[in-house]
Amino acid sequence: MAIATTNPATGETIKEFPTDDTATTDRKIGEAQTAFESLHDTDFAARARWMQASADILESEADEVASMLTLEMGKPLAQAKAEALKCVKNMRFYAENAEGFLSDEPLANPAAVGASGAYVRYQPLGVILAVMPWNYPLWQVIRFAAPALMAGNTGVLKHASNVPQSALYLDTLFERGGFPSGSFRTLLIGSREVKAVLEDSRVRAVTLTGSEPAGRSVASIAGEQIKKSVMELGGSDPFIVMPSAELDAAATTAVKARVQNNGQSCIAAKRFLVHTDIYDAFAAIFAQKMSDLIVGDPMDAGTDVGPLATESGRTDLAELVDDAVAKGAKVLAGGSAVDGPGWFYQPTLLSELTDEMRIVQEETFGPVASLYRVADREEALRIANQTTFGLSSAVWTNDDAEEEFFTRELEAGAVFINGMTASSPELPFGGVKASGFGRELAAEGIREFCNVKSVWRR
Repeated sequence: MAIATTNPATGETIKEFPTDDTATTDRKIGEAQTAFESLHDTDFAARARWMQASADILESEADEVASMLTLEMGKPLAQAKAEALKCVKNMRFYAENAEGFLSDEPLANPAAVGASGAYVRYQPLGVILAVMPWNYPLWQVIRFAAPALMAGNTGVLKHASNVPQSALYLDTLFERGGFPSGSFRTLLIGSREVKAVLEDSRVRAVTLTGSEPAGRSVASIAGEQIKKSVMELGGSDPFIVMPSAELDAAATTAVKARVQNNGQSCIAAKRFLVHTDIYDAFAAIFAQKMSDLIVGDPMDAGTDVGPLATESGRTDLAELVDDAVAKGAKVLAGGSAVDGPGWFYQPTLLSELTDEMRIVQEETFGPVASLYRVADREEALRIANQTTFGLSSAVWTNDDAEEEFFTRELEAGAVFINGMTASSPELPFGGVKASGFGRELAAEGIREFCNVKSVWRR
């Protein structure tokens, strides 16, 4: 795949970028290693100043950055600016909290281990490889980069090939804020070159956000090299609505939870499991609200849903819908691609789904929602847990017993009660089962790429 900016709203290729050759890749890894030798000796106060300065730069450039994100992957402009500002928040969060998260932790009773004193110290590992997707071109990277740099690590980025301008923006951002030259470097390489980078002895660990196949491939290489890895992979998140829920609020949130980022989000709600007592009313509201969404130019402030980021992505989505319809699914809204230039797809709601349909097990990456009628909480749980994924989930109920039941039994990295799944710096983020392992964000995220060193003294 060529490294290029192609406007998904028109299909026009704006600019192509030459790939890095082996010598250039080696040089950039070397620059990151040299920067690490400097950065890991700095104190938290210096790193915090540089991180705050980097955040200031991004905040001041948020409008231009938003236009770049929309041009490259098609998200509505307001959502693109929100992404940029969310990155600013994350950078400031780690600038303010990294020292507390990584301070030495004394053992309360050192005598229990025969010592006069003992503690845990967190120290950086070195150069970390980040393999990142196109759907949140800045956020996916910053949620790794901010804690990694604040911990004293450095990073090299292999970004998706369709967001090169976003990748190159990140190549300079932290250095502009004051971090040592080379602290974060973008590698303009294809997927086939990732193996060689991860096998480089200077690269100490890897984090990947992407598809399950990509995660399996990269995690297996990391395993062979005995290198730490964090995997945030796909999701098919359930959105459960029980009779005690506030119906209109649940349906309104359901639409937003499904079509955010043009439906291209791992943590977007994808399967809507609604109790039979309220199913018909919920379905009517949900279908109408999906039909009312405005699909169009993502640069237009009135647009709700822009194009899919790639033509192949739209093709894959259409095939899942067509397979379901051919096997008996009912279309309550949408159901087809939009005629004309660009890679648009109608916001779609499907019901009467059966197990032989591909859409029941596979991730739908686009504005397509699957609606299920369930008889009780046990059936809702069975369907929620039947996929191989376990990223996040949402439950709408005002019954305390139901809340506890779903919180305890759902196989997911998170449960959101009476709201939609979202990521934030304050909460750890990640999944179980085929949705990956390890955590990003919060204290858990910054500690993932640290040596947790035990210190004992007599």
